[in-house]
Amino acid sequence: MKKIRVAIVGCGRISVNHFKSLEENKDNIELISICDINQNTLSKHKNKYKVSGYLNIEDMLKKENLDLVAICTPSGTHACQTELCAQYSVNVITEKPMATRWQDGIRMVKACDDANVHLFVVKQNRRNPTLQLLKRAIKENRFGKIYMVHINVFWTRPQEYYDQAEWRGTWEFDGGAFMNQASHYVDLLDWLIGPVNKVQAMMSTTRDIEVEDTGVLNVQWRNGALGSMSVTMLTYPKNLEGSITIIGENGTVKVGGVAVNDIKIWKFDKARDYDDQVKKASYQTNSIYGFGHPLYYKNVVDVMQNGSEPETDGREGLKSLEILIAAYLSARDGKTVSLPLEY
Repeated sequence: MKKIRVAIVGCGRISVNHFKSLEENKDNIELISICDINQNTLSKHKNKYKVSGYLNIEDMLKKENLDLVAICTPSGTHACQTELCAQYSVNVITEKPMATRWQDGIRMVKACDDANVHLFVVKQNRRNPTLQLLKRAIKENRFGKIYMVHINVFWTRPQEYYDQAEWRGTWEFDGGAFMNQASHYVDLLDWLIGPVNKVQAMMSTTRDIEVEDTGVLNVQWRNGALGSMSVTMLTYPKNLEGSITIIGENGTVKVGGVAVNDIKIWKFDKARDYDDQVKKASYQTNSIYGFGHPLYYKNVVDVMQNGSEPETDGREGLKSLEILIAAYLSARDGKTVSLPLEY
């Protein structure tokens, strides 16, 4: 079968995971071109991967015959770049969050719908073996009624991190601790527990940035469960914890570690044959990204070559974006915000 012809736009921090994912899926995917606005970065990656390179994304779209573009640029640029790819009938993978504004996310989905191309939103943490087991337990109703959920994201981002680029820590292009660093954990609220009914949030800023670096979020789900989320980028001296705890009628689970990589508690009233996989599912890592990117790309291949269902498309990406925007509105206005934002 013909390989999928891919370009990567933005060769910064997160692009490393995409380059590795292409290598691991090289039987089905072929890197054709790269794009970056920094000439030195562009030249370095052109030489490394032996592909064409462009400083301007539209120049690349005009000249290259592409099936798919992976957008790894600052979040506030995702919308316009996605719309541009759609105009050239090219499928899109965009990193999280899909956008920094609700209406931008809506525009992205509409543009890809109108062009009849796929919009994939990266949510690689869903592929963590620890979370796959947790998702299975929830689908099989092992918890019974879920009473309470709590998420901690205790990481560190020093001032030097934000000073690396002018866009970091801005509302327009980056978003804060919830929208950027904890975005994958916000995704778990809907993916694991179900549709959110209401949120309340409070946020604060210590670093010299526009956005929040610390915050708390209270959540009420439509199924009656209550929960909370605590996020900070001020942890000393390094990343400490990325965890989720679920307490239900018939079970309690905590998945901890630095990035939901270690199942700490797994207790249910009735055992299942896959419970012995718990120890095998846990893994040690210092990376907050996990190892889900290659598996995410495998699903993209299956969708584009075999007609499979996408794990996280644009509409799935909108679910976590809606919670994020509701949280920011709540923190700004000091009130409870109900979902959906639009009817």
